[in-house]
Amino acid sequence: MKKKGEMKKVVKDKLNDGEHDDPWWWLVQKGIKSSFLCVSVFALFVRVAVGLHPYSGANTPPKFGDYEAQRHWMEITLNLPAKDWYRNSSVNNLSYWGLDYPPLTAYQSYIHGVFLKTFDPDSVALFSSRGYESYLGKLLMRWTVLSSDVLIFFPAVLYFVLVYRSMRLGMGQNSDVAWHIAMILLNPCLILIDHGHFQYNCISLGLTLAAIAAALSQKDLVASVLYCLALNHKQMSAYFAPAFFSYLLGKCLKNKNPVLEVAKLGLIVVGTFAVVWWPYLHSKEAALAVLSRLAPFERGIYEDYVANFWCTSSVLVKWKKLYTTQSLRTLSLAATLLTCLPSMVQQVLAPSSKGFLYALLNSSFSFYLFSFQVHEKSVLLPLLPLTLLALEERQSLLWLTHFAMFSMFPLLHRDKLVLAYIALYALFILVYFAPGGPCGRCNSSKTRDHSQTTKRGMEFISSIAFHPLVMGFLGLCSLILHVIYLTMRPPNKYPFLFEAVIMLICFSQFVLFTLYFNSKQWMLSKHLTSKDKQKKII
Repeated sequence: MKKKGEMKKVVKDKLNDGEHDDPWWWLVQKGIKSSFLCVSVFALFVRVAVGLHPYSGANTPPKFGDYEAQRHWMEITLNLPAKDWYRNSSVNNLSYWGLDYPPLTAYQSYIHGVFLKTFDPDSVALFSSRGYESYLGKLLMRWTVLSSDVLIFFPAVLYFVLVYRSMRLGMGQNSDVAWHIAMILLNPCLILIDHGHFQYNCISLGLTLAAIAAALSQKDLVASVLYCLALNHKQMSAYFAPAFFSYLLGKCLKNKNPVLEVAKLGLIVVGTFAVVWWPYLHSKEAALAVLSRLAPFERGIYEDYVANFWCTSSVLVKWKKLYTTQSLRTLSLAATLLTCLPSMVQQVLAPSSKGFLYALLNSSFSFYLFSFQVHEKSVLLPLLPLTLLALEERQSLLWLTHFAMFSMFPLLHRDKLVLAYIALYALFILVYFAPGGPCGRCNSSKTRDHSQTTKRGMEFISSIAFHPLVMGFLGLCSLILHVIYLTMRPPNKYPFLFEAVIMLICFSQFVLFTLYFNSKQWMLSKHLTSKDKQKKII
């Protein structure tokens, strides 16, 4: 009989060598799938419970909210031909929740519209269904989100975890697998927005997650197709574009025939877009009509109070008054690309699996902080790669999830989701510190991941971000602000004072961690270089 330590070593070695067609890999897969099944059933019940709460725009005419927008798109796609979905007409008034997402969202709306028509035809009847709010209608709409989550996001999580473990990016105890799955599936921000506020982010994020898993398992063509589908479902998926581009390009450049590899990826991307956009490629006018709906520049560089650079700095610099929309578009594009550039360069020069995950995190934060027309809900995008790195960035995950939720608190308060907000936050904390998980085990050397991996370039940033006094102070401030927001009214002269303070605190943390993660990504390339040198010596 082999000792337990020797058995673990054999399993790790076989996983590292890619030998998965053996009993060892089968045992690992079985353990992962069992953990996934248990966590996913619980996550499903949590989603159902949140769906019992109110939704965006409930009983608030004349335009209601995001719930009505999604329902209206089902009404339009079901009753009008595809060529009229994005065109203003007497039967499709674009000023009333006109379609402003790519064609894949329109196709999804059509499929869900067929489902609603089968059980409640009045809920998607042309014109007469506007503002439709019935118990059955709400139940059916909630089921469309739930089914999308189960059919797309859940399988993508399983796919990623299987790949992640097989690549030896996250070897650890079996309980770590269940904890990692829980951190992804029980992300409170995603659940609150999709199953409370009401959206379908689970589809675009699920497709993106599947694309990440495919890229990590060296299936670059499959990854390109899946990511293009995510991009064609929600244009905000472009937050991940720099990371995908630089990682795949870096891998192509290391190939024996880089031109051929780039050409194959280019053809796949063009082909996928052509298939999705086929109904609108018959004329330049039709294609431009769709494109014009995807870029809402007329709304200005920011809306409401979002914790990004433009909105936060507008307290001192009145961007909308000082600059034209065209100038702000150029400024935001330049700022976004410049802040993405270091992460992209690192992946082009030294593409790696772990570096790719950090690049996804860094590029999505760059877009969130500096791109044009960012919404509070857009914080879901950087949270996705952060949850994927949960075993690497445990303390960061806890801290940034807190501030991501805090940044959306005014929005969720308007939707009357405060009870669900508190319950999901408490659940997240309980699961995060679960006794069997990596953060719940006492005296574990793994819990000090930051102190072990921090290098000189990151010491200053990490000393600020994770200093107990700083964390305690900001935690207390956020708690007090929650209470103030719920119990007090702001001065008449400054009606959005509380939102501005929340935005400022959250923005400061997002910037700090963006610097930290960029530094961490560059340290990975140095680590890989030193490992290569050691191999040569050996």
